Amino acid sequence: MLSGNKGEWSEIYTFFKLLSEQVLYSGDENLNKISTLFYPIVKILRQEAVGDFEYLIDRDIVIVRGGEEELRIPCKTFHQKATQLYREIKANTGAFALPSIQNFMESIHCYSVKAKSSDKTDIKIVIHDLRTGLEPTLGFSIKSEVGAASTIFNTNKDKTNFLYRISGISADDARQVNSMIKSFLPKFQRLNELGANIEFAGIVGKILRNNLDYADGHLPAILGRMILLYYSTPLSKIKEITERVKQENPLNFDYSDNQDFYEHKVKRLLTECTLGLKGTTVWRGKYEATGGYLIVKENGDVICYHIYDRDQFENYLFNNTRFDTPSTTRHDFGNIFQENGEFFIKLNLQIRFI
Repeated sequence: MLSGNKGEWSEIYTFFKLLSEQVLYSGDENLNKISTLFYPIVKILRQEAVGDFEYLIDRDIVIVRGGEEELRIPCKTFHQKATQLYREIKANTGAFALPSIQNFMESIHCYSVKAKSSDKTDIKIVIHDLRTGLEPTLGFSIKSEVGAASTIFNTNKDKTNFLYRISGISADDARQVNSMIKSFLPKFQRLNELGANIEFAGIVGKILRNNLDYADGHLPAILGRMILLYYSTPLSKIKEITERVKQENPLNFDYSDNQDFYEHKVKRLLTECTLGLKGTTVWRGKYEATGGYLIVKENGDVICYHIYDRDQFENYLFNNTRFDTPSTTRHDFGNIFQENGEFFIKLNLQIRFI
């Protein structure tokens, strides 16, 4: 029996929903559907263990394998199943099975809840681009608002830890701070009371350090400051922390021509993270999700953020993401330690949708 969580079943819901609607609607920076900006869907592609299938839109949904038509299903059937599946996703928690949905899936040669993919592509769609007349095959990552907020950058112990040097404290001070409650804000308030100076010392993981340098050489220092602000202040949203860093201007950018250096670089980082950049694999600038993002909204609408419409995509990410705190014990960070006579603390990077 197939089982999946809300996010995984949302991939199947998106598959059904798009086949029933036959178009991708774009969204604005506030997750509102833009009714005048859409992409007609030609077909959706799926890879299954028993073969590769095309779900072609030709009034009905025509299921093709190896160039041969195998089934023809009315679009209204997919609408009915999408409606049923949406209700089930809303009603269930944790991992759950849906026998009636699974029976329908198997009848249309769909045998897995989650796409079989090692990259960030959850669904492959051939669209008709009304502006160019082309019909590209695009891979989209699916994120669902129906369940818990999704991450766009996942933590991985020291591979995503940032290192900070602390001066102006004693060993007794370090022990006292480490003995405090797990919440980071009181710890940093105490360090401030002690007159400690905290400065970014580098990224522990070589792969992440090189990936950020590859994307933009300023990003390690910018992220280093942003992460410290997240853990040491009440701020958490990417947008508000970026504004704080902009006011501080730690890299001394020239603002005389009103260029938004920090905002531009952070938006670019969010796009790279969303479409391929990780802390665990070498990044060579190739987007894994070549189309962009599909968002399943709380009300069941599916909104597209296409990388063709880069400004809307970047603004959406910038306005709707925040830093998050993963497990300190699992990812080995948050305690002051001493090395070669100096004190350090590691803070971890994780970015999640609001």
